[in-house]
Amino acid sequence: MRLFSSGRKKIEEPQICTASQRVTSLRTSLSGDCRVQYRLYRGLRESVPVIDAAISKLIRLIGDFELKGADETHTTVLRDFCDNVRVGASGTGLRQFIYSYLDQLLTYGIAVGEIVPTLSGRDIAAVCNAPLDAVELREGDSPLDVRIYSCASFTPQPVAHPELIVYTLLNPEPGKLCGNSILRGLPFVSDLLIKIFDSIGQNFERAGNLRFAVTYNPPAGASQLSSKQRVDEIAREWGRAMREGGRVCDFVSVGDVSIKAIGADNQVLDCDVPIRHVLEQIVAKLSIPPFLLGLSWSTTERMSAQQADILTSELEYYRGLLTPVIRWVCAGYMERIGLDPHTEVEWNNISLQDETELASARLDNARAAQLEAGLTEVKA
Repeated sequence: MRLFSSGRKKIEEPQICTASQRVTSLRTSLSGDCRVQYRLYRGLRESVPVIDAAISKLIRLIGDFELKGADETHTTVLRDFCDNVRVGASGTGLRQFIYSYLDQLLTYGIAVGEIVPTLSGRDIAAVCNAPLDAVELREGDSPLDVRIYSCASFTPQPVAHPELIVYTLLNPEPGKLCGNSILRGLPFVSDLLIKIFDSIGQNFERAGNLRFAVTYNPPAGASQLSSKQRVDEIAREWGRAMREGGRVCDFVSVGDVSIKAIGADNQVLDCDVPIRHVLEQIVAKLSIPPFLLGLSWSTTERMSAQQADILTSELEYYRGLLTPVIRWVCAGYMERIGLDPHTEVEWNNISLQDETELASARLDNARAAQLEAGLTEVKA
């Protein structure tokens, strides 16, 4: 039986048409309530594709891991559990749980997972990611005493088995039980980007569906009645010409008639520079090299290598946050089946480029050691 389910305490989503208005509304209503921040960050991922792509790539680049137990038998049991444990309603494998856990951690700054034991309590039925609107963390008698509450009802209640719950906070501020999302600082620039795209869409909608101004200048001495009749006739003929879909239809008129496309004389603002500046801020915050997001910005080979090193350090940091979670799940399983809970987590190298660089570094170290050994023999 799960300890957490979707709680009834939910904030109503505002009925807003555009993505820009939705993000602006959430940003202006941002308060100390963490749930408001969760809605804001979820809205950013839905509204700005480059943000969603960056987080998805970080999760894919985190790589795979292997488990090792106290001996070969324990290792086999751990690997079988890692490959076959149920994750939520449809997933399978501990890796799927870890990827979803990291997705939640990066997006909201906090991730919560739970072990779902079998009815007998002697095995693990599944591991699940708890919905954040159904859990609340509170400080107990000391800063080290963290109590977990379930928000499934209107009044939060302490969970019955906190030992089945694991949570991780991303860069929490001192004295606060609320992590900081990697999207922190992006709502303002993302709002600007969405407004620019909304304006571009409106301009292209106008440009693709032209509106015309038809002006009739009646001759001198023409009566008002005849001028009105002529205007009505021109309007009917012009409307007929515009409604003739699928074929070209000419408009023929007699008299001084001028036709202009509305907005044809306006100058379209150059949006490349502001969009580039905003995307630079987003890429800098997410620590993703631009070429991984399909941004063809001019760069050098050395700069690309440095960006890859920075990304590698970021991924190593996230791996350090996930390793205790993996050990916690595996130790809980091994204890329930009566085996040694000792578990080691070994992450694979992040990319083939890392393998090449590590091999080159080992070769250079071996050559240096050989030269030093030769110099030592000569001196002797």
